[in-house]
Amino acid sequence: MGREAAEGRARSAEGRATGAEAATEHAGNSDGNSGRIPGENSAVESAEDSVDRHIARWTGKVPFDVPTEAVITRIQLLAKHVSHGKERALAETGLQAFEFETMHRLASRGAPWRAPSAELAAELLLSPAGMTGRLDTLEKSGLVRRLRAAADRRRVDVELTEEGHRRWLDAMRWRGVAEHEMIEPLDDGERAALAALLKRMLLAVETR
Repeated sequence: MGREAAEGRARSAEGRATGAEAATEHAGNSDGNSGRIPGENSAVESAEDSVDRHIARWTGKVPFDVPTEAVITRIQLLAKHVSHGKERALAETGLQAFEFETMHRLASRGAPWRAPSAELAAELLLSPAGMTGRLDTLEKSGLVRRLRAAADRRRVDVELTEEGHRRWLDAMRWRGVAEHEMIEPLDDGERAALAALLKRMLLAVETR
């Protein structure tokens, strides 16, 4: 996709978000409700998605708990959509996954977006040779620079360039567009409730 089309797509998504917010506010002011269209939730819940069809196909053929299957399978499919959104963000900005991953680690440090090369390699689970090859590519593209540490000349620091930081921000913006499109059907209360339920599930897994 050309840059002009990509920017147009982002503006369109942002416009849809602004329009949705305005419509919700107007509806909420007019009748004191949350801004949902009457019957909207029931219409959505009665619609059939791919998981409903999956459950119907397997019911009676293998033993499984329907609510559990519905939750887990939908989580798996939503995770795939998140992954596709990340891929789209990279495609829009012309970055490869390893480039974004490295730049993301540097950006997390805050300005001046710098970290020792050895520390970065450990975080990315790369060997010294693998880190060198990756940095060669990034430096050639003008996205990072390597610097000798002032306190220890044997240490090499890696720093995002202004161009690298701009490209990273661009990719993050496109990720935000994809994430907004996914969660847009939920209002603020539903998002908070879903986040709390998912947190409860995750804590149960992480604290076993």
